[in-house]
Amino acid sequence: MSHASTMQSIQQTNGQHYLPIHTSEGRTPTIPVTFTAPPTDDDNISHIDHGVTQAPYERSFSPYDFNGGTTLAISGKDYAVIAGDTRLSSGYEILSRDVSKLHTLTPRCILGSAGCKTDIDQLRSVLDIKMQMYSHNHRKDMNAPSVAQMLGNTLYYKRFFPYYAFNVLAGVDQEGKGAVYSYDAIGSFERTLFSATGSGQSFLIPLMDNLIGHGNRMDERKEIGSEEMVEIVKDAFVTAGERDIYTGDSLEIVVIKKDGMERILFPLKRD
Repeated sequence: MSHASTMQSIQQTNGQHYLPIHTSEGRTPTIPVTFTAPPTDDDNISHIDHGVTQAPYERSFSPYDFNGGTTLAISGKDYAVIAGDTRLSSGYEILSRDVSKLHTLTPRCILGSAGCKTDIDQLRSVLDIKMQMYSHNHRKDMNAPSVAQMLGNTLYYKRFFPYYAFNVLAGVDQEGKGAVYSYDAIGSFERTLFSATGSGQSFLIPLMDNLIGHGNRMDERKEIGSEEMVEIVKDAFVTAGERDIYTGDSLEIVVIKKDGMERILFPLKRD
């Protein structure tokens, strides 16, 4: 029986609707049914409107937050330069203008990290504990290649729930040469001439490929001193800040040499 014919055969008795049941017996029994019209806009029905559709709304939670910022490290003949801006952001909100992305591990080794601030702080705490244990056991500071391996092991240990931290390590090795190590999220690393991480990475890497890597240039490659390298780093961050809203406020630069470190502060845009 079609829906139209069913509706036509409905019997109304005492204000109630009944649907007939056809049998081989002589009488026609009926069963009570209720037909409810779909709600209209005039009906006062409480519902949740998420602004797009009336479909079920999926709620989610992420343990990570990207707090922006950029770090850069470059190795020289007898020095290494590492730098990071001091802006801490979340979305389109600036949370702080004075948060360092550099962390000293030894007198000749510094870690630069961009990503989720809470994970970076936790990673720094774990590394500090391991550095103290090594210092107490061996009565000396860990050299840069050993620190690089320890950082890689620490990140790999958390590979199933990684630290949301993008790291670059800079220092001077036991021979007095500059050393820079680039990492992925789960501890794979390599020693490179330079490395950049964070929100401004895509702006810095092509510039460093040209000025430091010197890959496709026809002019003669020259050795760059630490003073000139600092000026290159300043120009690089000014360039990144023009296009990246998460890079700005101040630039912290550290020049690492065998006999110590030198810290330099440089102002960046504040908008």
